[in-house]
Amino acid sequence: MTCVLPRLAAGAAAMTLLGGCGGPDVGKVLAPFRAELDRLAHEAEAEQRIAVSGLDDWLFFGPELRHVGLDGFRAPSPGAPPATNRTEAEAGPVPAVLDAHRRFAAQDVELLLVPIPPKSVIFPEKVSGALTIPIPVPRLDPALQALYDELRAGGVEVLDLTEHFIRERFHAEGPLYCRTDTHWSGSGCTTAAAAIAADVRARPWYAELDTESFGASWYSTSIRGDLTGPGGVPAGREELRLRGVVRRTDGGPTPVAPDPQSAILLLGDSHALVFHAGGGLHAAGAGLPDQLAFELGLPVDVAAAPGASPTAALEDLLGRLQANPDYWSRKRLVIWCFAARAFSEHDWRPASPTS
Repeated sequence: MTCVLPRLAAGAAAMTLLGGCGGPDVGKVLAPFRAELDRLAHEAEAEQRIAVSGLDDWLFFGPELRHVGLDGFRAPSPGAPPATNRTEAEAGPVPAVLDAHRRFAAQDVELLLVPIPPKSVIFPEKVSGALTIPIPVPRLDPALQALYDELRAGGVEVLDLTEHFIRERFHAEGPLYCRTDTHWSGSGCTTAAAAIAADVRARPWYAELDTESFGASWYSTSIRGDLTGPGGVPAGREELRLRGVVRRTDGGPTPVAPDPQSAILLLGDSHALVFHAGGGLHAAGAGLPDQLAFELGLPVDVAAAPGASPTAALEDLLGRLQANPDYWSRKRLVIWCFAARAFSEHDWRPASPTS
């Protein structure tokens, strides 16, 4: 039997990175992949651009490419804000996440960490014509895998969506990421929500919760991606499919609002708000909180800080505890969901609650 592997880039400049019939040799793929992403990220930074033009009209966020090009996340990248009063033992995301895990456990609240895989890891063949990526796409994020293993060793539950996203990357309703935006797409939200909900439903206390059924339907819309604005690459509007979620009432369908009384809290960055909060986040009623409500049969509480570091969102949440000591008595689970690039693109420190 002859093994034929597809070549996804052509030309003298392309680097052939295909393995044999036993699968790709990731060791040979990884170094050129990282080097090319690092080159593109530094080129964009030098030209004061946030966006990098890939193949087939795909755009990528320069800081994300820089993040994927790293081989570890012990300290923030050069683009991250400087640390203040931070000892070497406190440096990096692991101590900060372990500290959050301990804080939640002290309130008898579980933590599920859900980092959102980088777009360039799920669609690496769309980044550059200088790369030839084997199909099926291999995992090209060993630094993230090592970080997740270290967090798990410290007792943190990590739901790694990467392999699932690679399998489902070309969803029936469209790719899992926007082509011209830094965020996942509507199908990315639904795929993530289904995986998270499967984990939540397996927890013993879930059966004790009151649930209901919500309506959902797919529809088409268009967005102007955030990678096409200032510092980006000019492009037209992008067509997307979103799944709107509603509560059926006597007065007609209504959006499913977040519930501060919910046993489940979604803590996150702008990925927790895109397609949910409306305005500059493209749409309402079709984001991760809405999809979780549909999958779980109950609204979730939401605490999100778009554009801020994960610890900033956490500090805001801890401020709620100061303002309302009974807040945690209703909570069973915190789902902490943010872009994995934050592990290197933000300064990490144990959180101090803000009042």
